[in-house]
Amino acid sequence: MAAAYYINSYDIVDMELFSQYPPAVMTLLEKYGASVVASDLAGVAVEGSPRMMNAIIRFPSSEAALQCYEDPEYQPLKAIRLKSVRNCTMVLVQAFTS
Repeated sequence: MAAAYYINSYDIVDMELFSQYPPAVMTLLEKYGASVVASDLAGVAVEGSPRMMNAIIRFPSSEAALQCYEDPEYQPLKAIRLKSVRNCTMVLVQAFTS
């Protein structure tokens, strides 16, 4: 099984509401063996139009990543994220193996 990564980009429109999201999500990520590889509110756009928040989350597998996303514990957290951000993109990619 290859590692998989969620690549997330979005604009935070309600920082007070959004501030509830990261600490709660961290606990859930641990349950699935995931770790935050990068998370930045000040990313530098080399090309294209950047979003305010950019993050990369590593999971041990695509299956674990999708299970985390579908976990009933994540659904109220997802609702917080969706209410507090705009222009969200969340992509699941496989680790590169040669």
